[in-house]
Amino acid sequence: MRLPVHSADIGYVPSRHFVFCLVSTYLVCFTLKCAQAQPPKVNRLSLQQALALSVTANKTIEKARIETDIAEEDVREKQELKLPEIDFHSAYAQITNLTEFRHGLGDKVITHTIPVIADVTTATKMPLYSGGRIKHTILRAEQAQEVAGMNLGKTINDVRIDVIGIFLRIYKMMELQKLILENINEEQDRLKEVKAFKAHGTVTKNEVLRAELQLSDMQLTLMTNKRNIAIGAHDLQTILQLDENEALEIDTTGLLATPLNVLSQEAYAQASLKKEEIRMAQQEEAIRQTERKIVKGNYYPTINLFAAYAFNYPNYMFFPPDPYLYTLGRVGIEATFNISSLYKNKTRMHLADKRIQQQQVQTEIVKNAVSDDVFRKYMQLEDIRDKIAVTEKASSQASENYRIVRVKYLNQLALITEMIDADNALLQARFNAVSARIDAVMKLYELNHASGLL
Repeated sequence: MRLPVHSADIGYVPSRHFVFCLVSTYLVCFTLKCAQAQPPKVNRLSLQQALALSVTANKTIEKARIETDIAEEDVREKQELKLPEIDFHSAYAQITNLTEFRHGLGDKVITHTIPVIADVTTATKMPLYSGGRIKHTILRAEQAQEVAGMNLGKTINDVRIDVIGIFLRIYKMMELQKLILENINEEQDRLKEVKAFKAHGTVTKNEVLRAELQLSDMQLTLMTNKRNIAIGAHDLQTILQLDENEALEIDTTGLLATPLNVLSQEAYAQASLKKEEIRMAQQEEAIRQTERKIVKGNYYPTINLFAAYAFNYPNYMFFPPDPYLYTLGRVGIEATFNISSLYKNKTRMHLADKRIQQQQVQTEIVKNAVSDDVFRKYMQLEDIRDKIAVTEKASSQASENYRIVRVKYLNQLALITEMIDADNALLQARFNAVSARIDAVMKLYELNHASGLL
């Protein structure tokens, strides 16, 4: 007996299009799985690496560099004022006959002229003397270039202190993260103990709820702190122009091991006199002096060497003109003096003097502000250094207090509220000790920044 043959019983050969679609689908799925399984790239960054990267990557510093380049180009532009001015002129025109009305509109006399007039002229003017205005204009541009260079240094230091602040803020939150995680583990163990006590009827349900509430508070604090760390990391990525899609991990190895080398207050005050802000203010004062000299130059004449050479047609040196092409050249010295400057320039001089006085006062204001900032940062650093020993002692005391209360609680001699209070006090004391050391490092950086030693 022969059975019917079905397509499944013989070797079914799929089409090429079907095989291609199947393989393509497989490759796409495999690529997506690999992309999902691949962990994100992690950038591990130390403080020194962050500071070095900020100088080359930060946009604010890049803008300050461009402003420095602009000031340099402005100096070149002002130096070109000493070069001669060369003009070229060319004209071609058709002209009408000359009509004269000698005795009213009815009496006219027409003189036939040459209908074409044209010229090609080249003229050169070379400044010889301008009352010092060109020289001082160049000097002012050079002084502005120096201000731009100082501003670049100030911008670099400002960005560096911002990077340090963000970096140490993340570090502080990371230390808090460790303490919170340790505290959560202890809270979980305590909750198990309270539930065991509740099972034996030695504590009430209220104590179980109180332990659960304390654990929930710590978990909420942990969530908030994680988000704050993410915000700080994003700020650091932005200021350093790092890829936001890559994870950032900061390297804090040995960050607090470096000794705090603090100079005397007089040394910081003396160093602050050379800070960029003061030097910029002093240079602005010099610029105002130069601007006064430019204004004063209006009292003096301007002397130029000039030369011109022209091809003209027709020859209008005679009348009636001759129908010939002719050339004519001139060379000489011209002097120009604005008589109105004798009475108008007095107001400009008074205004220039007032601007000098204004900048002198501004320089003193900047000096006072820098001096106050240095003194304030120095006192804050001394205050934090004094607090370090106190916070470390308080951490030891809180740890001992927690141990004693815990023993009492396990022996049913203390309430759950006392245990939680001791736990919170220990967490706060340990964080204060770590925070004081980090704050001391930050204040030292801030003091160096305030005095121009960063």
